[in-house]
Amino acid sequence: MFFGPSEIDTDEMGYAMSRLEIESDLCDTGKDFCGVGSSSASHRSSEHLADLDHEISQVTKLKSSPHQRYSREVPGRHQLPVSTVRMLAGRESNFSGRGRFSAADCCHMLSRYLPIKGPWLVDQMDSRAYVSQFSTDGSLFIAGFQGSRIRIYNVEKGWKVQKDILAKSLRWTVTDTSLSPNQRNLVYASMSPIVHIVDVGSGTAESHANVTEIHDGLDFSSDEDGGYSFGIFSVKFSTDGREVVAGSSDDSIYVYDLEANRVSLRTVAHTSDVNTVCFADESGNLILSGSDDNLCKVWDRRCFIGRDKPAGVLVGHLEGVTFIDSRGDGRYFISNGKDQTIKLWDIRKMSSSAPARHEVLRNYEWDYRWMDYPTEARDLKHPLDQSVSTYKGHSVLRTLIRCYFSPAHSTGQKYIYTGSNDSSVYIYDLVSGDKVAVLKHHSSPVRDCNWHPYYPTLISSSWDGDLVKWEFPGSSEAPIMSKKRVRRRHFYY
Repeated sequence: MFFGPSEIDTDEMGYAMSRLEIESDLCDTGKDFCGVGSSSASHRSSEHLADLDHEISQVTKLKSSPHQRYSREVPGRHQLPVSTVRMLAGRESNFSGRGRFSAADCCHMLSRYLPIKGPWLVDQMDSRAYVSQFSTDGSLFIAGFQGSRIRIYNVEKGWKVQKDILAKSLRWTVTDTSLSPNQRNLVYASMSPIVHIVDVGSGTAESHANVTEIHDGLDFSSDEDGGYSFGIFSVKFSTDGREVVAGSSDDSIYVYDLEANRVSLRTVAHTSDVNTVCFADESGNLILSGSDDNLCKVWDRRCFIGRDKPAGVLVGHLEGVTFIDSRGDGRYFISNGKDQTIKLWDIRKMSSSAPARHEVLRNYEWDYRWMDYPTEARDLKHPLDQSVSTYKGHSVLRTLIRCYFSPAHSTGQKYIYTGSNDSSVYIYDLVSGDKVAVLKHHSSPVRDCNWHPYYPTLISSSWDGDLVKWEFPGSSEAPIMSKKRVRRRHFYY
């Protein structure tokens, strides 16, 4: 079931429900998604726009707005979204002077078709789904479950299970997986210093560790550990596929050189568990990390100032950081936090070191694993907050819930989406901060969710064991859930 905000202007909705072919009001009678927004909603949106860094707002607009000749302005009214029919007519008339759509034109059209219809059941397991991801080209989908199982689905062949992997030496759960850029190898981690690697391209459909296939182990431990066994929370391939970066429960970041078959870098990065790591761009020189010490840090491998000293620190979260996703431009990234917020960051605003007292004193005690977030803490803000923008509405409890930018190819990265402890998927508009859509189906926390890199398809994976698919409201396939009868509505601009 899809829930959208009622009484919100189409400008604030990110044009999600304003396309010409829309066939639904998808809400309670009298609450139309494309109704005229209230003045208070418009005021909140304008306040957010005023606060948002001008550069990221402008870049997002350039990547997802149509050519100016397609648009038209009506005096005294908000600029209306350009309909698909007008875009096609403009292309035939060569409005842009190119004889074709630009990348921004394509993003403008595709980003209006949000994956909100469904869901369709992809797979159902008897254990919790912890992690999932699409391959770079969208042809494969990987899902990892607590019951030692990792499945690789062939998206182009009707989501057929291409490889069923039984993990080796699993401790607690599959904490993370990462597919190499060439889609030949998959690494998976658990609460162990050994990360295992699997040959995805082999002809073996049933991959049982060291029974039907060898799962080589990448050992991240060293003699200096003194026999201490730590766990790996996060693991990512570099863009060239030669290295793997990992974040661990021993407060450290590791870089593993696959060609040399050894750890090439280890730094004690934080004062608590490193829950998430990733590369900031394609160069592989910048590494981003987030931790339970509430900090996001930037590491530049070209110029380590000193041992365990980052290139910069970003302060703003009141509680631990659960996940980081980079925009891929070496500048902007987002982080999910246990303070129930997503924050957008610009690494050019980072400090050289964390303030002496970066942690805000609190007069309450709580543990996100089994307690609700205190009511008195929901409106608190860090006095030294360096983030560009903050997004609220979802719930980050029980587990390390993940968030992402929407795909660059189809949306121009104009949205942010995240799983949630309340069993839903939330989609926010990057620029306005508005809650564009809430996807409800699951009965347990949605720890991970993934948007197809090219098509308006989103997969949500939950602790209830379900993997379900959401698509744009144009697919003729019947969803697994019953729907209310809807009436056809047309909107012309």
